[in-house]
Amino acid sequence: MLPAWRSHVLFVILLVVLGGLLARGIYLQGIHNDFLQQKGDARYGRVIDINAHRGMVSDRFGEPLAISTPVESIWISPQDVEATPAQISQLAQILSMDADDLKKRMTDTSHDFIYLKRQLPPEVAEKVVTLGIAGVSLKREYRRYYPGGEVTSHLLGFTDVDDNGQEGIELSLQAQLGGKAGSHRVIKDRRGHIVEDVASLRAPKEGGNVALSLDNKIQFLAFREIKQAVEQHKAKAGSIVVLDAQSGEVLAMANWPSYNPNNREKPGTNLLRNHVLTDLFEPGSTMKPFTVAAALELGKITPATVINTEHGVYSVGGRKIHDTHPEASLTVAQVIQKSSNVGASKIALMMKPEQFWHSLNEDGFGASTGCEFPGEAAGRLRDYKKWMPIEQATMSYGNGISVNLLQLARAYTVFANDGELRPVTLLKQDGASVGSKVYSATTARAVRDMLEMVVRPGGTAPLAQVVGYRVAGKTGTAHKLEGGHYVDRYVASFVGMAPASNPRLIVAVMINEPSGAEYYGGQVAAPAFSNVMGAALRMLNVPNDAPLDNVMQPTPADFIREEV
Repeated sequence: MLPAWRSHVLFVILLVVLGGLLARGIYLQGIHNDFLQQKGDARYGRVIDINAHRGMVSDRFGEPLAISTPVESIWISPQDVEATPAQISQLAQILSMDADDLKKRMTDTSHDFIYLKRQLPPEVAEKVVTLGIAGVSLKREYRRYYPGGEVTSHLLGFTDVDDNGQEGIELSLQAQLGGKAGSHRVIKDRRGHIVEDVASLRAPKEGGNVALSLDNKIQFLAFREIKQAVEQHKAKAGSIVVLDAQSGEVLAMANWPSYNPNNREKPGTNLLRNHVLTDLFEPGSTMKPFTVAAALELGKITPATVINTEHGVYSVGGRKIHDTHPEASLTVAQVIQKSSNVGASKIALMMKPEQFWHSLNEDGFGASTGCEFPGEAAGRLRDYKKWMPIEQATMSYGNGISVNLLQLARAYTVFANDGELRPVTLLKQDGASVGSKVYSATTARAVRDMLEMVVRPGGTAPLAQVVGYRVAGKTGTAHKLEGGHYVDRYVASFVGMAPASNPRLIVAVMINEPSGAEYYGGQVAAPAFSNVMGAALRMLNVPNDAPLDNVMQPTPADFIREEV
């Protein structure tokens, strides 16, 4: 039998221990319960992100160009995974994964959240669910789909696996299209299955829809024709842009070669580039109308002024300028019609360098178009203070200046709108655009009349004629500059507008390095222009301003070739 004092001591010790446990319990459960709460949450609760639905991109009539469709992604919490070897083998087969690699990822407890496979079709996700593997869950995501595929790829760009814009419109309008992800808290059972949604911590904010200025039908037409032109003339590449001459809206923009943005295998960098905006080239003779317009505005010439074209050879500062078709003299209108380099040079040299530069600058050369497309190249217009006379002369016919194709098309709005340069946009506009006045209406109309002569027999682009419509435009055939020297590779181009009596559309075509027997702008680019312009005007129900038998087929003697 124990002494009485020992039993009393033992009783006191038990009371102290019990009191300590009670105090600790009160402290943890009532006063400082953060630790246990965190451990419980980690074991039985989880905060899951809720992806926001990305906004739709449509053409001007609401036709979808880019849409996000719901898909399922498979994720795991390795601490909760309980799977037999047979289940792992079945899961690997469904997900097209290596079984050993899958097992390694499922046992990697250093991570709380691991994606196994993303953006699966519903039927594949359903097969995963039927396996009933603890710790394997589904997450709703969205995959971007482009109905037009390669037809609109360079303009739209694409998104990554997280639905964030990577190129083109998808990148430039990411803030508007992307929205904001939300989150909610869930409770899991001991096998890792989600059994209850506890609370919505933050509701997702859906992305906004965007309506582009694009006309889907005209876009398809432009893409088809530029592809055909490139393949027919065995060219390196080609680009085309269609502008609403009055509003400045881009109705079509296409390149070939192209790529399919629905294919997640990323193509080469060069194939991703929207060459209409990101690539610069010397525009060649498509610059001559701006030279003539500047001199007309200053009163240096009139359309009837006779220029001594020196039988096709003119020396400036010891350098010779040549015409493909030598003439003793030409009127200013004929300089445009027959694309005389000598005539354009002499007209440019009538002006002070500052006057010529100022006119080109007001036409938008040397500056971005303002369309805010990612990676747009601004072009190059050198400071007039550094010009030599030969540089001023050659700039008159598009050498020593660089442009992108949209910039060149935009510049032609000055001739379509009685001397007013219109802003360009890739987004649908509800009202008329307001531009800046560059030339008087008299000057702009005079140049437009000259540009009409270009597409008639005796000009450089009779193949640009369009049935039922008067056309005004200009060809360009420029040697490419490589290593500081011009080589026998060409950029063939044509920019034109119709109906010439009241222009509705401007179409610019550029063919890079045609390698067939034909390489002049009037042979290579003008036919593509004619096909696109004619079909687009009919689609838009633009009234005819010429009889339906207006097209005059040129004879070989009527076809004037040019080269700079």
